[in-house]
Amino acid sequence: MNRKLLDKLCCPFDKSDLQVQVFHETEDQQIVEGILNCPSCERYFPIIYGIPIMTPDQYREKALELPSLKRWGLELDVDRESFRLEKPLAQKELEG
Repeated sequence: MNRKLLDKLCCPFDKSDLQVQVFHETEDQQIVEGILNCPSCERYFPIIYGIPIMTPDQYREKALELPSLKRWGLELDVDRESFRLEKPLAQKELEG
């Protein structure tokens, strides 16, 4: 995913601006792995193989996303039905 695309993306639920934390990026600024986070509704949207996963909650499977989240050192709030992290990402973590 090209970094320029970040300016055009918004939260599909409340249309808020998204914050990004990049875990793997190529030299030409293509984001390969990362996470988009909505500070308003606290949902997260992973970027896997350069593709932002921004589908509605009812079409996502937590079991498929858990391995990536664990690799990135993040935990999912399994008690909630929505896709929210256990602890929201701190602002300094999102400046990536």
